[in-house]
This record gives sequence, C-alpha cells and structure tokens, in this order.
Amino acid sequence: MNVLEARSLTKTYGKKRALDALDMSVRAGDIYGFVGKNGAGKSTLMKIAAGLIEPTSGEISLFDKASGSIAPFDTAFSRMGALIEDPGILPTYSAFENLMCKAIALGVPKPEPHCRELLELAGLEDTGHQPCKKFSLGMKQRLGIALALVGGPDLLLLDEPFNGLDPEATRAMRSTLMRLNRERGISMVISTHVLDQLDRMATRFGVIRAGRMVLEFSVEELHAECMSSIRVRTADPSRSLALLEERIPGAALRMEPDGAITISSGSGAQGTGGRNGSALSTEDVSRALADAGQVILELTTIERDIEEHFVELMGGADEPSGIGAENKGARRAKLRPRV
Repeated sequence: MNVLEARSLTKTYGKKRALDALDMSVRAGDIYGFVGKNGAGKSTLMKIAAGLIEPTSGEISLFDKASGSIAPFDTAFSRMGALIEDPGILPTYSAFENLMCKAIALGVPKPEPHCRELLELAGLEDTGHQPCKKFSLGMKQRLGIALALVGGPDLLLLDEPFNGLDPEATRAMRSTLMRLNRERGISMVISTHVLDQLDRMATRFGVIRAGRMVLEFSVEELHAECMSSIRVRTADPSRSLALLEERIPGAALRMEPDGAITISSGSGAQGTGGRNGSALSTEDVSRALADAGQVILELTTIERDIEEHFVELMGGADEPSGIGAENKGARRAKLRPRV
C-alpha cells in the first residue's frame, strides 16, 4: 500500500510553477529521502499532503484515499504528523504544556504519560517549566518532532528535521527515527540537505528539480550505482575480456569504446584468491591478467561520490544525469601497471 501518492500534482503561484506535474509514491514502511535544491518544491509538496494548501491541479492521496474525498478532520489526516519549516510552538508554554495542548486537542487517551514519553524521546525531559521562548534552535526543533509524534501517527512528514542540531543530537535523532520506523512501522518522508544522514537511514529516495520528480530509487539502487568499479586497459582487450570472464566469475564486465574494460562486483562475484562475497580489488584484476601474460597499460579505481551523484540529479551538473549516467566528477586513483 502507498501511504502517500501524488499524480500529476501541480501548484502555481501566479506565473511560477512550484510543482509541475509531479508524480511520487511513498510505500508503507518507507523512510523516503526527499532531496532537492532550495525552492525545488519540497515544502510545497509537504504542505499539500498535510492539507495546508490546495493544489492547482493533479491529485494526492493518503493511505489510498484521494485528496478530493478527504474531509479536513478525516482519519487520513489524523494518521499523519508533520514538521514543515518552523515548528508551531506556544512560546510562553513549557515543552510538556505544548505537547499536552496538542494531545488534548487530538483526543489522545491518557495524554500525560504519552507526552512524558515523547519528551524523553526528544531528549527534553529535563526542561521542566522553562518556557519554549528560551529554547535554543535545536531544542525547538526536537520539540517540533515530538509534536509531530503526538497521537502515534502512521506517517511523518519532516522538513529539515536536523536543522539546528549538533552532531550528537543529530545522531540521536536519526537513531530515534529509525527505531520508530523499525519498531512501530511509522512511514516517513524526510527532506534534508544533510545527505550523509539520509544515506544512513533512508530506504527509498526521490529527487526533485524545479517542481518535477527527476527520479525515484531504492537505497540498493543508489549504492549499486555509486559503488566502486575498476577500469583496466591492456594491449589485447578482447583476450583480456575473455580471461576476466573466466577468472572472476560473477563480475559485471563492460567493454568501453576506447577498448578499456570496466569491472564491477556483480552478484556472486569473487576474487581470484577465492574470497567469495568480498569486494573486488585491483589486485584481483591485476593477478588474473598478469598470470596470463597480458600487458596492462592502465589500471584505475573509480569511486562515485553519493553526494556528487545527488547534486547531478538535482541539476548541479551542466548536463542532465541519472541512475546509470556517467559521473564526470568521479574520483580516479591511478595505479602503476603490473607487467
């Protein structure tokens, strides 16, 4: 089941299109990393999903229920929590009082223990009666996430949840969100520029550019695209290709137009030393070719940087790119040929 789905979703402000026929799907159990530049339309999508603004055209559905059939106080909205842009906090109230106000408004049974648990979850249990106007930015952000969790939602929309958090608090919040997803099955859409945090927690990604969805992909597809590969060029490319196919079973081999061979670890690939399941190394390739008398002219490790990959998808490169596109910014570590 999709907990959130957008179909040809468009939102215009005058002549500007904040969203342009966007399609998006978030499955039950996903931690969905929503990535894009500032102004790409991420917050607009979240506001439409939360019922804060209306789309110009297209449709969005929550828990397989179309937006046009969802009343303002429908159970579909009650199953969702959101932190979009700034947390809505009553500044003269304490953290506990803020949580209690929302819990009572939502009709949460036994609100006091529920709010105490959320305070502890957010690391704010020691704030006592301190008014929220005296909180730091990071404390306000943690309270905003706790407010989004009031009532035990099935879907969380989090816009820059790590904003203002120090590294220790960021790590703790990431662990908490992953635990909520794993233990309570809460699906999440997380928009953040902290890509290394997303890489550690997201199960699927969507990249948006100028209001349009560029690509959606799983974390497995991301790491398959960005994994290291080996490029080798020899005096006899055809013979070398046949030897590598025989001596490194399971490896993915590709002959390039310039005669070089690109090698990446496929399913079941093993090195020439028999290390089944281990990462393929330049030593494996060098040994396989040198033992057969092949003259190696070039042996190169190519590593794709995940952050560079996302920047390209968001439109940071001069040319459009995507999963499977060549990364012109790849880092190459050249090794001396072994003959």
